[in-house]
Amino acid sequence: MLAKVWSLGLYGIEGFIVSVEVDVSGGLPNVFIVGLPEAEVKESRERVVAAIKNSGFDFPLKRVTINLGPAEVKKTGTHFDLPIAIGLLAATGQIDKSAEAKLKNTAFVGELGLDGSIRNIRGLLPMLMALKQNKIKNAVVPNSNGKEAGILQMSSFKASSIREVVDFLENKVELSQCEYEEENADLVSPSVDFLEVRGQKLAKRALEIAAAGAHNVLLIGPPGTGKSMLAKRFTTILDNMSFDETLEVTKIYSVCGKLKENTLIKKRPFRDPHHTASAIALTGGGSNPKPGEVSLSHNGVLFLDELPEFPKSNLEVLRQPLENFEITVSRAKNTVCFPAKFTLIAAMNPCPCGYLSHPDRDCTCTPVQVRRYRSKISGPLLDRIDLSIELSPVKYEEWQSTSPDGESSQKIRERIAVARKIQRERFAGSTTTANAFMTSKEFRTYCKLPEGGGEIMETAMKKFGLSARSLDKILKVARTIADIENCPDIKREHLMEVIQYRSIDRGMVYE
Repeated sequence: MLAKVWSLGLYGIEGFIVSVEVDVSGGLPNVFIVGLPEAEVKESRERVVAAIKNSGFDFPLKRVTINLGPAEVKKTGTHFDLPIAIGLLAATGQIDKSAEAKLKNTAFVGELGLDGSIRNIRGLLPMLMALKQNKIKNAVVPNSNGKEAGILQMSSFKASSIREVVDFLENKVELSQCEYEEENADLVSPSVDFLEVRGQKLAKRALEIAAAGAHNVLLIGPPGTGKSMLAKRFTTILDNMSFDETLEVTKIYSVCGKLKENTLIKKRPFRDPHHTASAIALTGGGSNPKPGEVSLSHNGVLFLDELPEFPKSNLEVLRQPLENFEITVSRAKNTVCFPAKFTLIAAMNPCPCGYLSHPDRDCTCTPVQVRRYRSKISGPLLDRIDLSIELSPVKYEEWQSTSPDGESSQKIRERIAVARKIQRERFAGSTTTANAFMTSKEFRTYCKLPEGGGEIMETAMKKFGLSARSLDKILKVARTIADIENCPDIKREHLMEVIQYRSIDRGMVYE
């Protein structure tokens, strides 16, 4: 007999419909799975055989052929266990004919335990998003994925065993609908605050601007000046994500199996990979490409501490996502594109020992060592940095002061929220979410030079050897400063302020 049920697959971070055809015919007992199955899919036959028997059903001692279509697309994951088992039961007549209507309009996903229980899977959210765009109306998912399935508010049911699913198909029981439980947890961690950072007023102002416009920042300074401390408090001043942004981030984390408690990720991601991370870990890849750190930080922050300690070849792979806000992973058989719209916060010492230009300590590095250290960060990569700040050692008077120094994260965040609201209204109807991500057309429309601004830009370009990309970035940052101050147009003082946040261009750290 032949039976056909529906399931779902993953290609990168996008879902697609999979038809599971099961044919049971005469011949030597064996199970064949075709349709480009990966190892974990091939292993499903052992899980399915044991699960069917231990659920009180009979497994046919015949030739069983299982086809996963479309046959030209590679199938990965353990979530095909449930649809294969349901297809087998339907093909052998162990599911009543009354279930035919539900089988035609229901997709099944779930990993099976040997006892017939249905276990948690990853990547459910993008799979269900593909189903929502198709004519198939219903989905049966693992009980533990219920909250994740409920995010989309579609007709999805959660089950804990094969027996429950069969009874549901035969109208003997009703499965619970998947529902999302809204949470009111505070999105900002109360454990850290910008108020705790002593001194470094210029750096704090630069990070406020970066947060308001999603601009990339490079912090340069000796050890102990607060580079990491500032970076780790950066998320406390970021605005909340929109629902679309939240859905994008949650989808990526679902595919990577990093979705905690199967709920929406509402807080902007903060990724802090170690400098020993490989290029694939940063950008994504593998035989079945999965997102890397640049995608896991989508709509959030990627913090690279000790930037020159990363292998130069690994840093160079950041060029494409910093320019195009996506990363393309190409393999012999397929090409996958992952979103990578993030804010880069990088930190580095001015030299290998860290004390070049320190007011109180002598640098022990030779000129050759300093040049080798700096050469790990190429010019094209630095050209993609919007703001570069030189941090000086905190003075004793600032360190021991008990009075608040600066503003709290909450107060800064309120200003940033206003600036981001202006940008959302400005870019309404487009995919642009912040000034840093403006298209060329939007840049020409919203970043016009003020009167006398041309002379400032020309002088800066000649004096510091700026590229055309650097000039564009200066204007984008100036647009963000204008938004913070609620100014409709960029002013000369905005341009002057941005130029002081370009210490790399001025060569201050190389003296």
